Amino acid sequence: MQRRQFIVMAAAACCAHSARAHHGWSSFDQTKPLYLEGRAVKVSWRNPHVELDLELDPQLRLPDDLARRTLPAQSASVDGAGLLAAARLPARRDKVWHIELAPLTRVESWKLDEIKPGAQVGVLGYSFPGEQGNAVLRAEYVFVGGKAYGMRSSPA
Repeated sequence: MQRRQFIVMAAAACCAHSARAHHGWSSFDQTKPLYLEGRAVKVSWRNPHVELDLELDPQLRLPDDLARRTLPAQSASVDGAGLLAAARLPARRDKVWHIELAPLTRVESWKLDEIKPGAQVGVLGYSFPGEQGNAVLRAEYVFVGGKAYGMRSSPA
């Protein structure tokens, strides 16, 4: 009996960890877009979605051209210009943020080359309400090598 209880408890703990590690869009405050920029320090180029740890630039600021950047059309309706205009820096001062991009197949449909550790990356996205919990950002747009890529849906 004890062995069966242990197995059930271990399976439940594993599932709980797995559910916490993957976040849907509804977990994030989509009314407050944040902008982050820095150096990729760890990259997981796989499903369920591409992830990277981003070490922020110590002098992080909003780029002067952010509100004027051209964004690619996505198959989902996204007010990219409005998000760029509303973007702000995070209130929290974490040095490293965990960034969740799109599923690998969607990232590949954008023709985004694999981001390698050391690459400079800009990200516009959403954190948890009130920026509570871990320093996690769900990417709406990713800026790499002078190009912008949408993460909400496929290219239009």
